[in-house]
Amino acid sequence: MFRGPSFLVVFFLRSLVCAVLLHTALGGAPREERQLVDGWRFHEGDEPAATAVDFDDSRWRQVALPHDWSIARAPDPAAPAAGHGGYFPTGTGWYRLRLDVPPGWDGRRVEIEFEGAAMGAEVWCNGVALGRWAYGYTPFRFDLTPLLRAGADNVLSVRVDNAAQPNSRWYSGSGLYRPVWLRVTDPVRLPEGGVWVTTEELNAKQARLRVHTEVAGFAAETREIAVEVELFDPRGRTVGRARTTATLAAKTTWSGAFDLTVDKPRTWSPESPRLHRVVARVREPGGRLLDETAARFGIRTVRVSPERGFELNGRPVKLFGGNVHHDTGPLGAAAFARAEERKVELLKAAGFNAVRTAHNPPSVAFLDACDRLGLLVVNEIFDGWEKAKNKRDYGGLFKDWWAHDVDAWVRRDRHHASVVMWSTGNEMFERGNGEGLRIAGELADRIRGLDPTRPVTAGVNGLAKPEDWPKLDPLFARLDVAGYNYELHRHAADHARRPERVIMAAESYQTEAFANWAAMTDHPYVIGDFVWSASDYLGEAGIGRVFPPGQEAKKHWEAEMFPWHGAYCGDLDLTGWRKPASHYRQIVWDRGEQLYAVVRVPPPGGGEWNLTPWSMAPTLPSWTWPGQEGRPMTVEVYSRHDAVRLELDGRVLGELPTTRAEEFKAVFTVPYAPGELKATGLRGARSAEIFTLRTAGSVAKLRLRADRAVLRADGQDLAFVTIEALDRQGVWQPQAEQRLSVRVEGAGTLAALGSGDLTAIDTYGGPTRSLYQGRALAVVRAGTRPGKIALVVEAPGLPVAKLLLKTASP
Repeated sequence: MFRGPSFLVVFFLRSLVCAVLLHTALGGAPREERQLVDGWRFHEGDEPAATAVDFDDSRWRQVALPHDWSIARAPDPAAPAAGHGGYFPTGTGWYRLRLDVPPGWDGRRVEIEFEGAAMGAEVWCNGVALGRWAYGYTPFRFDLTPLLRAGADNVLSVRVDNAAQPNSRWYSGSGLYRPVWLRVTDPVRLPEGGVWVTTEELNAKQARLRVHTEVAGFAAETREIAVEVELFDPRGRTVGRARTTATLAAKTTWSGAFDLTVDKPRTWSPESPRLHRVVARVREPGGRLLDETAARFGIRTVRVSPERGFELNGRPVKLFGGNVHHDTGPLGAAAFARAEERKVELLKAAGFNAVRTAHNPPSVAFLDACDRLGLLVVNEIFDGWEKAKNKRDYGGLFKDWWAHDVDAWVRRDRHHASVVMWSTGNEMFERGNGEGLRIAGELADRIRGLDPTRPVTAGVNGLAKPEDWPKLDPLFARLDVAGYNYELHRHAADHARRPERVIMAAESYQTEAFANWAAMTDHPYVIGDFVWSASDYLGEAGIGRVFPPGQEAKKHWEAEMFPWHGAYCGDLDLTGWRKPASHYRQIVWDRGEQLYAVVRVPPPGGGEWNLTPWSMAPTLPSWTWPGQEGRPMTVEVYSRHDAVRLELDGRVLGELPTTRAEEFKAVFTVPYAPGELKATGLRGARSAEIFTLRTAGSVAKLRLRADRAVLRADGQDLAFVTIEALDRQGVWQPQAEQRLSVRVEGAGTLAALGSGDLTAIDTYGGPTRSLYQGRALAVVRAGTRPGKIALVVEAPGLPVAKLLLKTASP
């Protein structure tokens, strides 16, 4: 039994539905597909004897997947993961699951797939070691067929090891945090990742598509087969089909491609994310169906050039982007499909049309949501390469594992319409030497061998000496798009020196929003800007925080930041609430929003906040500042109108222009007095829009608002409920800090409770937390039976707040 990375692994192509059984158009069931959610037993700690079938796990905790055991613990200053890991405990954990094997599986092939295990896993079936997988962010599969026993207990044991710390520069989570799948097929099957569609030619009249198809033969004998593909448009109508016959030798894989044309194609774009579907089938010559699989794809093309920039379907498109880490806020790393979908919804609502998945492959559910909702993805696989950034990070595994992880990553994700670029790394320590050139070339070559249709990039920062920047030219020459981390100000000089280069800001500071917008607006070779970061995240504790007067501002790696356990540099906070920087960015980008007003938070004792490059002076959309009466307050108005007028209780305080020359911003100084502060956007002398801030009184009640009222009773669906403190008139009270107690009754459970406060050390899975800036977020998880759910929230001195939800059959 092989124990290393070349163990047979077949990678995942997501099927049409996450159903227990995938039925075919002919009514048969050649492929069973189960998401293994319930029935798992979990033990935190090491237990080597747990590989045995008869091991007694009755005292282990029952858990449902996805499961992240670190988020259930409070941040701890002594945690080995330290600030980069958010001070969350990690360690080693074991999972066990019993599988029933029906007689109908005789002669079938049974495989198990893990979409991800943090940070690496070893797997046993009935006491026999299947192998290990080292990287926590790529999928891996094992063949269970020879080990399963019909009519007997079959036990799957999984050891997840996240004890070697520090191994990451952000919060990784711990455990089986992504879905696990069981697939039962014929020995002649369509392997995961083996069916994908490329758009070879595209115009308004016709698209020429190529359907790439593989058939894996695990049978002991040569088989004659027929391979079919069928294309369906977004309305479910067949728009193309093809068929061929082949001889499949034993223990081999057949590969082929079908060229099909689609008339008057309905293309995919962020504005119109129309998805087609490909169904592939393999049959015996007599017609018996052996296997069938399906995937969604988009008809679209991607090209880059310095003359026209980034082109989608032949049309230049600027990438209004942000960086995101893989956690989903209070849920930690657990990759619930609804949480990933909500993340995409929030990014789209904030004006983003693109995202960079820093610095690892995202979940399948995230990419599915990007496909469906229309968000362009720069899909990144690694942080560093061979030279480690942390003592126990992927650098020590890179030489042995990188090719296996690249294969897993590209094969899994190349059918996704949203993925428009592959990124090979981020701020790699080898970037300025020959080893870096070698690695960059090997990575790019392997990616292009698996998918020649998308550009390859990487996020690259400067060298120790600013004047050495041109020494990175050979590295950028290995890439199709040069990703500049905090170096976009160099674009003009670089274009003069290297006019063939296509450039994007792979990372930028929030304070560079206007300058980078101007650069990509004015120059076609600058194709986009990806702010660090689109949202707050767990880990990298303290980046983006501010420091009060008299306290030296330090970067997050220069000091211990506890109780900070997350990053505060996002446009959105950890709960998804849009900070003022998000509204300014959307106004600068001219992507919908036109007017917004905020007030700078006064530092304690006066003076100025001390900042790092990743932080900004804090602001709030509030005119509630008790204790500041008569003191000057700084009001910022963001506007795409010609000018803005500011009034307090009907008294005009002034008018200022807000054109490009003013960077779409006006700043007023106003002595604080409670009342109504009104900003009016002016088009010439005409009032075009009004934005109002009102002083709030004392907190009188809590308001609960859910993103959805009806959930699927599948054990996976979620409702995100915003908890807000209001005064008697319904005005938000940002000074509220009441301690909440939350419970869920009925057909659901409380999955998480969080706020935007990254210094609070409550457990995110617990029922209590204090309001921060008058807000908190509760996440409710649906059960598996239809019924009613009641979310009950209590706080001292306030009426009990209650919200009713319900679950329905999926």
